Amino acid sequence: MATLRNKPWRMKRRLVLLKESQEFVEKFEGALGKGKGKKLYAFKVMMTKKLIKFKRDFENFKTACIPWERKIKEVESHFGSSVASYFIFLRWMYGLNLVLFGFMFGLVVLPEALMGLPYGSIPRKTVPRPEQDTAMDFSVLFDFNGYCKYSFLFYGYYDSERQIGLLKFRLPLSYLLVGVGIFGYSLMVVIRTMARNSNEGGDGAEEGEFTFSWKMFTSWDYLIGNPETADNKYASITTSFKESIVDEQENQKDENIHLRRFLRVLANFMILCCLGGSGYLIYYVVKRSQEFAEMENDELSWFEKNEVEFVMSLLGLVCPPLFETIAELEDYHPRIALKWQLGRIFALFLGNLYTFLFALFDEVTAKLEREKSIKNATEWALSQYYSNYSSFYNTTDVPPPNVHPADVVRGPCWETGVGIEFVKLIVSDVQVSYLTILIGDFVRAVVVRFLNYCWCWDLEAGFPSYGEFDISGNVLGLVFNQGMIWMGAFYAPGLVGLNVLRLLTSMYYQCWAVMACNVPHERVFKASRSNNFYMGLLLLVLFLSLLPVVYTIMTLPPSFDCGPFSGQEKMYDVVMETIEQDLPAFIGNIFTYATNPGLIMPAVLLMVLALYYLNAVSKGYQQANTDLKKKMQMARDEEKNRRNNKDSTNQVMKDLEDLLPNKSLIPPPAEEEPPPPVEKSSKSTKAKPGSAGRGVNLQKEVSLAAPNPRGPVTRAPGPRGGPPGNTRGPPPGPGRGRGRGASPRR
Repeated sequence: MATLRNKPWRMKRRLVLLKESQEFVEKFEGALGKGKGKKLYAFKVMMTKKLIKFKRDFENFKTACIPWERKIKEVESHFGSSVASYFIFLRWMYGLNLVLFGFMFGLVVLPEALMGLPYGSIPRKTVPRPEQDTAMDFSVLFDFNGYCKYSFLFYGYYDSERQIGLLKFRLPLSYLLVGVGIFGYSLMVVIRTMARNSNEGGDGAEEGEFTFSWKMFTSWDYLIGNPETADNKYASITTSFKESIVDEQENQKDENIHLRRFLRVLANFMILCCLGGSGYLIYYVVKRSQEFAEMENDELSWFEKNEVEFVMSLLGLVCPPLFETIAELEDYHPRIALKWQLGRIFALFLGNLYTFLFALFDEVTAKLEREKSIKNATEWALSQYYSNYSSFYNTTDVPPPNVHPADVVRGPCWETGVGIEFVKLIVSDVQVSYLTILIGDFVRAVVVRFLNYCWCWDLEAGFPSYGEFDISGNVLGLVFNQGMIWMGAFYAPGLVGLNVLRLLTSMYYQCWAVMACNVPHERVFKASRSNNFYMGLLLLVLFLSLLPVVYTIMTLPPSFDCGPFSGQEKMYDVVMETIEQDLPAFIGNIFTYATNPGLIMPAVLLMVLALYYLNAVSKGYQQANTDLKKKMQMARDEEKNRRNNKDSTNQVMKDLEDLLPNKSLIPPPAEEEPPPPVEKSSKSTKAKPGSAGRGVNLQKEVSLAAPNPRGPVTRAPGPRGGPPGNTRGPPPGPGRGRGRGASPRR
């Protein structure tokens, strides 16, 4: 600002620069150490620093509040990100089930406990008289009978009154909406997580593109902090390089293809036999359990009471290692063998689960027949009571029969029976899993650790050695347990709370087991940044778990004397009753039209067309992305060849040049002429525009630097002279009084 008036500028430019300078000084005068804003600026700087520190501390606090973050990082440092990905998935499942438990407890269990009728007031909340003597026995409670059966854990406990309490809470409607809303919320969360993970991408470029570079620079897992794991990871990377080199040799290897095909067909046949045998075994034991249900509990042993759960847990424990042994006949590549193994275990769990459901619904059909006969007998007995009372006392004011709730004849309540089966299945699976870890990992590690010094061979290097953490088996077990929770939560509202406790204990128990009993994998592989493989399995299980619940709601009649839907023809009639009685008539007409098949079919067709359109657009974007990658690669190659002064790698240009007859249309390269001799003079020669292009090879897509217009130096440099002409004042130029400049504008 002080030297502004000395600048050879116009007044307009001076005023603009002066205004900008004044605004800058006014804004930053505190930083410049001048003016009245110095203290205010110092205060702003101090508050900015404190705000930055607060944000950093708050981010650290949020990270510290993440459950089990330090424990998972410890596992990750010892076993790599592949094992840690299972515990991250387990933590995510715990959060999901915690939200589902909040819905179920806050909207179903808590209103019934606070506003519903107390225990012993009605038959559905009372233990029958013949069962009261043994209702508190441990064996009875362990089978979830006795007081457990007639508690808020199961469907039959909840009242069918349309409104309960002072708040007129609609419990049947809430029960149905929460039971269906659990699936809707879970679907939304899973899809949202998959969409967020898909943005994070995979672990590198496409297959076959820069394979060596991606393995060289991205194979190492920088979260490893254990020397043994680091050594295993180093060996794994070395093996992967060897595999990449040997893969082509394996493809060219000459082998007996007919023998290999025969062994693979034989292996698949044996695995199909195992799957069919496991399904038949489950169906058989469920049928046996139906026969045992008609017998007295004293006549049954503990194994006969828990035969179904024990057999399903054993099949899940024995069949995967058997599949892995049979897969040795196929001699697949390890990556392909792992995919086949996961698919077969998935088919095993899915087949066992649906076989269990089919057998269970056969039992439900038998119970519905019993309920129908009991209902008819009860109605006939009540009609006889009312007719006899009115004829004997000659009155129409007949009081209800005075029968204690424990003595009332009641039906089997098939919904509670289904819920008990799911709860027993979850509990038995937890027991088998924990015992497997305790015996298969802990006892095995103790034996190897303390008997290695006095044994005939090296137990650590040979058999049995320390166990490795089974990632695929644990993930699939967790996914299918969650599927059973989704299916069983409608029949047993307390099952979600039991699952929260199971996941909580599993996190601590499995973290302790993997740190104390397991060793890192021999082939430590880096987990993908996207867990969409786990989420895809979970989404498929969610869809398959939804089908039985929807079939129950839309098709099967509810029990007549238990549960919130007793007295209804179908469970969904609660929604229609609410629409008819509590909502305006036009809303009921809207729902009637919306459920018309004439509107549903076009809506479904429109959704299918929309999915087809979105799929086509997605494929178009993928193709455009691929083309863009090719263009970028071509541009990089062209730029590289320009720098290296090589021929073009553009195949299109090469093809066009090859079509020319002997390249006759391409001008021959001009021969470079020597530069003309430069005369000695004080004036420097100037190159004409365009003269720098002489001697450039037109066949090559390069531009060479212009030749130096100066001649060779033949004398020593002398003193620097002033400019020619007027040496006083500024050189000639535009402006007022600037010599030969143009006249100023007027």
